[in-house]
Amino acid sequence: MADDFFSFFSHHLPLIAIALPLLIGWLLDLLLGDPRWLPHPIVGFGKMIAFGEKRLNKGNHRMLKGALMAVTFIALVFAVTYLFRQALYQIPFLGDGVGVGIIDAVIIFFCLAGTTLVREVRAVFLAVDRSLEEGRMQVARIVGRDTSQLSAQEVRTAALETLAENLSDGVIAPLFWYAILGTPGMLAYKMVNTLDSMIGYKTERYRAFGCWAAHIDDVANYIPARLTALLMMIPSLCKGRGRLFRFVWLNGRNHASPNSGYPEAALAGILNCRFGGPHYYFGQLFDKPYIGDNDRELTTADMRRAVRVNRTAEVLMVVIVLCSLFLR
Repeated sequence: MADDFFSFFSHHLPLIAIALPLLIGWLLDLLLGDPRWLPHPIVGFGKMIAFGEKRLNKGNHRMLKGALMAVTFIALVFAVTYLFRQALYQIPFLGDGVGVGIIDAVIIFFCLAGTTLVREVRAVFLAVDRSLEEGRMQVARIVGRDTSQLSAQEVRTAALETLAENLSDGVIAPLFWYAILGTPGMLAYKMVNTLDSMIGYKTERYRAFGCWAAHIDDVANYIPARLTALLMMIPSLCKGRGRLFRFVWLNGRNHASPNSGYPEAALAGILNCRFGGPHYYFGQLFDKPYIGDNDRELTTADMRRAVRVNRTAEVLMVVIVLCSLFLR
């Protein structure tokens, strides 16, 4: 029996080696999230962007300067990651790919944000149940809009919108780019997403300088956002709720972003609630269209259901990526 086990293990070792970095990285995120004591590469990305923006976002040709900065940073992250992985293959005792597998698992762990997002959204609902002011302060950690005047309903809505949108940005899209371009592509995507979150706003300060960063992010998320919505809907579609697909198709376009509306519409359709509407960003009012029309009161039970939807979509995506890796 032991011989059979070792024979099976040795025969399937290449497949196991392919799957392990992804499974280890994903499980680490599932168990740990983003520990505050652990240095995070996204923090480094943010410092790079802030450094470049401070020095380049002035004077003439701001759009060109922003485009050059965005493209350079994205290409730099991809190249450095790729070359570092290639260098590991040259180390004698790591030449069998062990070192690369370890590094890939760590990168995947850093690039996934599913558990941290769920924790933050849960914390928002717990906080707003204690006091409105505490809820506003808590939701300000995960949204870019001004939160000082939000009602309790708006705080909960903002948290669930972020849960849906960042399922795409923080889980599905990184895994999508990992399946296509490996960990260099995954890490480069995180630079794309960080650029957009920091300078991709249509405000006076960023409209020209962050234009390219925003458009690159739109392109990078075009397929992942729609895939996210589909993965969120699969359990409901399997139960015969075909109208949900039509709801997402019609409402996914009701967003300032060409992508974020689709996962938000999926969650709004599943919960039978309403997202969107006007919000303030950096002191400016942005009149966003509504997604859905049932302006009912959101509850902690809705948050728990939304978390289950997110986790199911995440598991489905991991399975899809594993299958794509095995079929190469």
